[in-house]
Amino acid sequence: MESLLAAPETQPLWKYFLELSRIPRGSKNEAAAAQWVADQGKALGCEVERDAVGNVILRKKASPGREGRPTTCLQAHVDMVCEKNEGTPHDFLKDPIQVRRDGDLLRATGTTLGADNGIGVCSALAVLASKDIAHGPLEVLITIDEETGLTGANGLVGGLLKSKYLLNLDSEEEGFLTIGCAGGVDTIVTRPLSLAAPPAGSRAYRLKVFGLKGGHSGIDIHAGRGNAIRLLAQVLFDLRPQFSFEVAAFKGGNKRNAIPREASATIALDPAKEGALRAALAAQQAHWKAALGAFDPGLELALEPAEAGKVMSGADADAAIRLLLALPHGVEAMSPDIKGLVQTSTNLGVIGTEGGRLEINLLTRSSIDASKKALTERIAATCALGGFQAELSGGYPGWKPEPRASLVQIVQDANQQVFGKPLEIMAIHAGLECGLIGEKYPDMEMVSFGPSMWDVHTPDEHVSIPSVGNFWKLLVAVLERV
Repeated sequence: MESLLAAPETQPLWKYFLELSRIPRGSKNEAAAAQWVADQGKALGCEVERDAVGNVILRKKASPGREGRPTTCLQAHVDMVCEKNEGTPHDFLKDPIQVRRDGDLLRATGTTLGADNGIGVCSALAVLASKDIAHGPLEVLITIDEETGLTGANGLVGGLLKSKYLLNLDSEEEGFLTIGCAGGVDTIVTRPLSLAAPPAGSRAYRLKVFGLKGGHSGIDIHAGRGNAIRLLAQVLFDLRPQFSFEVAAFKGGNKRNAIPREASATIALDPAKEGALRAALAAQQAHWKAALGAFDPGLELALEPAEAGKVMSGADADAAIRLLLALPHGVEAMSPDIKGLVQTSTNLGVIGTEGGRLEINLLTRSSIDASKKALTERIAATCALGGFQAELSGGYPGWKPEPRASLVQIVQDANQQVFGKPLEIMAIHAGLECGLIGEKYPDMEMVSFGPSMWDVHTPDEHVSIPSVGNFWKLLVAVLERV
């Protein structure tokens, strides 16, 4: 990684990022990484504070002559989504991320990279470390557990921050300035299962759906990509009557905010039918690959030996398969006000069976609270018809765009100065912490920007190295203007 550290402007940023990448920091396992951030702040002579939920607040005095400027907060989250390709020997609880350079891109080997939002965290630290940036009083807010519940932002108390402006560093597309986002809420669907011994003479197999792109359940929800859980249900619905297999377990997806790339069902099958089932799966694979087309060309279906176990009743299996077909996934409505913006959607994100219970996790997003409420009520009604229980969890508000706020103009002027053109103003169909922070600090002006990165929340996550350089130039120019 010497080539990353060779660029003088961004050398501190990349140095911090490579250090952070060595610390396991999956959501709810980011304590060591948060402490590392606090330790860096102390080493730089900053005032360091930890709040009750574990967020880190760092404060740096203004540059000489700028003491009277408004205080600006740089905000990012320290946790990352932990996704890996099947067969990748990586333990997210103890192994460092294997960062590698691929031309002008930075990737990880078989896992998520953590550029979301490690780049934001490390750019904030690089600002604190700089002796050359002319800035007013600074606060840095590094939150915990953004990816699985916005726990840090939700637990933040009012009155702790003194900033007039907040720069959220968690956006993923250069050239855009984000000034609003969707709110969201989880639906947890459950059903107790009746279990019994598998039929005599049957053999256990795992029927797998894999090879899909997956992606961010907000930003990529409109991209036409396959949902492995939904496709698994389609295959089971089509083949189970013909082959009369029993279902022992479901497993699919890892995060409710990631479109599931892989899913499987453990089944009990008469081994005499194995050959015919493999042939039928090959036909199903061809059928669904044609349906997905160029949107998601990597789909594969497979059948492999599995460990035998108890099977669920036929009624439970039928109900689960039918519910998976009936539950919404994808775009529900587009915004009537902002061209190309998804207004309301649901991600059918996770399914699992454990302890005699089936659980399904969905994440519904909308920039309109009434639409979010209506869709979650429809999900609950659908579940009730099938004998499932649905409960809401982890709701968070959206962030209302304020295009005429003074901070928007400051950032636009800075981009015009550095790059000779304005940024494109946008709102996104994803959850940013600005909505929750704004609830507690209603007078704080906020914007979000960042470098270009792609396929976040998947093992294909990658970030543009030159774009990080441009992001850094803009960040410095903004701080020198506020």
